[in-house]
Amino acid sequence: MEKNNTYIGIVLSGYQLMIGEIDTAGNILRMKEYRLNFFNQESALEIIKTSLDDFRKDGAWKSGRPAAIGVGLIGRVNADEGIWYQIDPQRTYPINLAQELTEWTGIPCFIDNDVKSATRAVIKWGLGRETDNFIYIYVGTGIAASLVIDGKQVRGSHFNAGEVGHLRVGVQVGLKCPCGRMDCVETIASSVGLDRQARFLHRYYDTRLEIPRQGERISVGEVFRLCQQGDPLCRKLVDNAAEAMANLIMDLVRVSDPDTVILAGEVVADGFLLERIREKLQAVTIRFVTGGVVLTQLDPRLISLLGAGAVAMDGMEQRKKGKKV
Repeated sequence: MEKNNTYIGIVLSGYQLMIGEIDTAGNILRMKEYRLNFFNQESALEIIKTSLDDFRKDGAWKSGRPAAIGVGLIGRVNADEGIWYQIDPQRTYPINLAQELTEWTGIPCFIDNDVKSATRAVIKWGLGRETDNFIYIYVGTGIAASLVIDGKQVRGSHFNAGEVGHLRVGVQVGLKCPCGRMDCVETIASSVGLDRQARFLHRYYDTRLEIPRQGERISVGEVFRLCQQGDPLCRKLVDNAAEAMANLIMDLVRVSDPDTVILAGEVVADGFLLERIREKLQAVTIRFVTGGVVLTQLDPRLISLLGAGAVAMDGMEQRKKGKKV
């Protein structure tokens, strides 16, 4: 294999950083994960540098110097200018991360939001090759979406489009979201939301679900297993999550008119919740969703990493055309 034929993908989530070397066909040649504690943008830059240095020393590059580096980040990102604006409203420190990493590594670097990055992987290697109008929804520690309309990702005036986890969807539990609203879909159907619900509702339902100490989260897989066995609390948690996600999907379908809705993330990866979501979808509302409400064809555990690789590839393609990312 010739040099400059692979790309480095980096994904920074709330709890871990992943680095992988990816070829143009979307194969991850090798990867490594790093567990993280709480961080801000200043410390995140050093975390990325330290981890990337370790990744390089641990095995060098598979095929010489990589062509480019792509980074998928939580929060608001201006992909065109390479600026990471904020992690969340409490952690706002604009930084030209693409330039910083380019200067530090000597390799062209491009960045984007993590969910929008994953959507690029869908476009390049997944179902996005078959449609120009789809919704990609990540359901994991949080919930966010990326809307692709007529082949273009919707980004918004402040690069904040797709924060659908903060929509109310008709399921009332009584939980206040960090955004300030009550019962946002993220408080109902994300892994963090399922944990919060379980702690709030377990006093009202019989259950065999173990509620861990604060600082640890319930097992989503255990919730699903006990639900299948008829556990009252877990059945309630699953029913709430399925209804919340079905309502979210139908609302987004009414807004953007996609032909396909693609789900990814650890909460939906095994398909258990998806079956129950589909049961609650109304036929009239989704009659034009001809591609269905489906799981991503790409590995849901690695789609964000593939997305970071796609960010790097897209960045180089646009650079060759003399355009911004």
